[in-house]
Amino acid sequence: MYKRDILELKKRLKKDHVTFSKMCGCYVNGEKHILVKFRETFLNLEEAELHKYLDIAKKVLSGNIGNNLLELNFPANGELSNEKQVSLLKLKSSQLKDDALLDEFYQSVIDHYEYTGNFIIILFHDTYDVMTKTTDNIKIDESEEVYEYILGAICPVSLIDPGLSYFQEENRIKARQRDWVVEAPTNGFIFPAFIDHSSDIGSLIYFTKNAKDTHPELMEDVLGCNPKETTAIQKDSFQAIIKGTLGADENHANAVFMDIQENLSNLIEEHKAMYEDVETEPIVLTHKNIQNILVESGVPEEITSEIEKSYVEYFGDDLPLAENMIDAKVLKANEQRKKEEHLLKQVKNLQTKLEQAKQINEELAILDPDSDDNQSAPAYDVILQVKPEKISQIKSQIINGQKCLVIPINENEQTTVNGLEDWI
Repeated sequence: MYKRDILELKKRLKKDHVTFSKMCGCYVNGEKHILVKFRETFLNLEEAELHKYLDIAKKVLSGNIGNNLLELNFPANGELSNEKQVSLLKLKSSQLKDDALLDEFYQSVIDHYEYTGNFIIILFHDTYDVMTKTTDNIKIDESEEVYEYILGAICPVSLIDPGLSYFQEENRIKARQRDWVVEAPTNGFIFPAFIDHSSDIGSLIYFTKNAKDTHPELMEDVLGCNPKETTAIQKDSFQAIIKGTLGADENHANAVFMDIQENLSNLIEEHKAMYEDVETEPIVLTHKNIQNILVESGVPEEITSEIEKSYVEYFGDDLPLAENMIDAKVLKANEQRKKEEHLLKQVKNLQTKLEQAKQINEELAILDPDSDDNQSAPAYDVILQVKPEKISQIKSQIINGQKCLVIPINENEQTTVNGLEDWI
């Protein structure tokens, strides 16, 4: 599924371009009972209604591919025998005019949709004369094929919040009546899928508003497709596998996961740099890639093996793309962590140097009364500067009634007093 295909369909959902033939649906209450069914010729709707329904249809074609829009495939068995797939084909071909087929679809949604509250099921039918395109993507005014499809939407219906309102007829403010309002769709689909500028009856496009609450029961039990996880769910699962295996030390697990994210990001950047001028497929995160990244991140061998095993068991053959496992927030936090660690290291180095300088000054007894840096230091009459190993040899002694400092000096030792060398 390509973004350009989604945009091509979405651009047509405007009043002057839309070609929906029929629109039908039903309203279901919280007890799973159908309160009303409806079917309309779409272009005969009042303008205000038409725009509201168009907004609902557009929402089913909105969001990010991989998170809000998923390409779901019907189980491949070599022949068209999937019951749900056949039902959808019949529903499409009937142009939403067959009540029995519609009732069957409505009931399937009601029986399987895990939702508490009122909701509305809406179906649209459309045919689109797909324009031929040249290799440079320029349209030619010539039909390439007729793409016939149905677009489905499931919308919650909820009571508006209580409040006050102005009533013009009575010219007063009072409590407003709480009405039931149809909200934007939480789930929807387009069948068949529109892939690479053409119809594909082997798949459909599935919409979910919440990338972490996808309603897989709709994918499998209502639409008959193999369920698929969104990128958001895969990303959370990937993180849970790694952190859950690393152990109970949350700080350690977070630090290691940050390193893994950084190494994963580096792998992607290296791949892009290598094939900068060549169109290439993105990296699939195989168990071998996982192994290399874990080793680079300093994960012990036994834990690496355990993570690999859990990864393969969870994802199976449906391996995610490496770029989809990148968590931008984690990378940003890791960058901040490295800055803080670098600053702490610099502070420690400065503290060490200050301690060393202080120790040298104390051992050498370096005090210069004429120095601007030591104006507060006492002005001693006699100042000694000796090597540390000589300090223990200095003794105080009375000689001829005079208190003296005695410093033993070997023959090979040099002496300097007030700048005069070997004055002794």
